[in-house]
Amino acid sequence: MTPEGHLLAADAVVIAHLAVINFNLFGLFAIPLGGWLGWRFVRVAWWRWLHLASMAIVAVQAAAGRACFLTIIQDNLAGASTAQPPLIVRVVNRLVYWPVPLWVFAVIYLALLAYVIALFWLVPVRPTRSAKAAA
Repeated sequence: MTPEGHLLAADAVVIAHLAVINFNLFGLFAIPLGGWLGWRFVRVAWWRWLHLASMAIVAVQAAAGRACFLTIIQDNLAGASTAQPPLIVRVVNRLVYWPVPLWVFAVIYLALLAYVIALFWLVPVRPTRSAKAAA
């Protein structure tokens, strides 16, 4: 792959990473707010389990002292290029990658994971149609 190809692939990983971050952040706020306002989608089981799984993956990686696998992939792709990344990528990187020790992320992500688990109790998922029929 050419250096430009590596940068394009790294940019694609940044976009995917931002999508995951936005999904996780959205869920942290939308679930309690939606439970209070009666939004139906925040009680959909598959959406909530996907949110929990995504948060759990991030928390487990941080607790294990590892960077996010998307971060590692992006670094490998960007490191293979000698060209400087575009300004927007540099700005996004500064927003996403904070200069703090990994253990700080582990504490934050584990606390957020506990919060997401508590949201299952505070804003319960609604039973699926098949579960209602079986009851």
